[in-house]
Amino acid sequence: MTDSLDQFRDALGEAYVLTGADCAKWSKDWTGKYTFTPRAVLRPANTAEVSAILSIANTTRTPIVPVSGNTGLTGGTYAQDTVMMSMDRMNAIREIRADGRIAIVEAGVVLSAIHDAAAEADLIFPLTFGARGTTMVGGFLSTNAGGVNVVRYGNTRDLVMGIEVVLPDGRIMDLMSELHKDNSGLNLRHLIIGAEGQLGVITAAVLKLHPKPRAYATAMVAMPSLPDALDLLNRLQEITSGGVEAFEFMSRGYIAGHAQLFPDARSPFDADHEINIMVEIAATAERDATPLEDGSIPLVTLLEDTLGAMLDAGQILDATVATNEAQRAEMWARREAAGEVAFHLGPFVNTDVCVPVHLVETFLAEVRPRMAQIDAAAHDVVVCHLGDGNVHYTVYPETLTPEIEERMTEAVEDVVEDLRGSFSAEHGVGLSKLGTMRRRKDPVALSVMQSIKRTMDPNNILNPGKMIPPVN
Repeated sequence: MTDSLDQFRDALGEAYVLTGADCAKWSKDWTGKYTFTPRAVLRPANTAEVSAILSIANTTRTPIVPVSGNTGLTGGTYAQDTVMMSMDRMNAIREIRADGRIAIVEAGVVLSAIHDAAAEADLIFPLTFGARGTTMVGGFLSTNAGGVNVVRYGNTRDLVMGIEVVLPDGRIMDLMSELHKDNSGLNLRHLIIGAEGQLGVITAAVLKLHPKPRAYATAMVAMPSLPDALDLLNRLQEITSGGVEAFEFMSRGYIAGHAQLFPDARSPFDADHEINIMVEIAATAERDATPLEDGSIPLVTLLEDTLGAMLDAGQILDATVATNEAQRAEMWARREAAGEVAFHLGPFVNTDVCVPVHLVETFLAEVRPRMAQIDAAAHDVVVCHLGDGNVHYTVYPETLTPEIEERMTEAVEDVVEDLRGSFSAEHGVGLSKLGTMRRRKDPVALSVMQSIKRTMDPNNILNPGKMIPPVN
């Protein structure tokens, strides 16, 4: 190991091979569940230096844990006595190309910086979630992040045209395509995105930009049931030609938890409701966004009229439409505080699952009695991207022990498997879901993953022990 550190210093310079107390910034994940002491943290400035690092690591059999914004939730950057490679110095937005609607960025660029740069060109990069001020390109590509706008724009894979990747042996694979169509062989881009740093280190990417909406209409809506909420979603999709940007379900428990953490925040409604939906629709056409003589905005009026008619018909219980940007921001702040609310309420069992959108209610109806059988005093908090079926189901046992956590996790897995869902929707697998991966992933699929890992990284130097269970 000492020899490899000396080689890394030769490649990067003494100042960019950190050891000891200088590694403190990289010594835990965002959740605080995983704390560790890295052997060293390497800070390359460009792709050539990443290539040099991996070439040295592969020759010396030195494991490398890539890290970007370190905002993960599954222990994917755990690096006890291991060399980490931080992408934070590779933070250039190389180009915003408005005519082609693309952004060419390096792996260390923070997501909010892409948002700001795109906005200057009157465009958007639609991937967004609570950690947008710290998460970096390399991280959200490596986990195929989802976020709140998947219902309209898709996951990260759908927003990437090209990537540059350094393979475990140091070779640079140039997939920096700006093409909308390319059928020249296997889609290696999609293989690398979501691989959690197992197969290569992403150093740059070509991202898709979209027209900036000219108007938003945002509301909180209380619904009698989740199937009723899906009826609302489908109706809004039809009348806006697919203009729904976000459709987020928050349970009564979540709203109560938010009020406990933020006592000065206004409640979404005068009464408490089981099904609380935040919906946002957006329009790029002038006809939908230009204020009329009375000052009303057609898109907002469309949402108000739709909700009003459904309220009169008894199809919704209550609704509040944002009338200004401050009210819209308040609604978004409530939803984006999910991570803070979860940790504030105490020790919990956290899951990130996906089921078919029409089965979210079935999932909750089946999983809650199973939690009660394990711990009658347990309560849950639910936040769900209802438009794509991604449920963040968080359970708070009376006393959290490893045994209780394991039993609850497996109970959730059972329900998800019965509904042909996924135990990992957008947070990745990392360490925390490694056991679930071993138990629940199709064994043939798992074997193929292991074969790909052995072929691309035969010395197992990249992020070892994460995501893909080792062959027994």
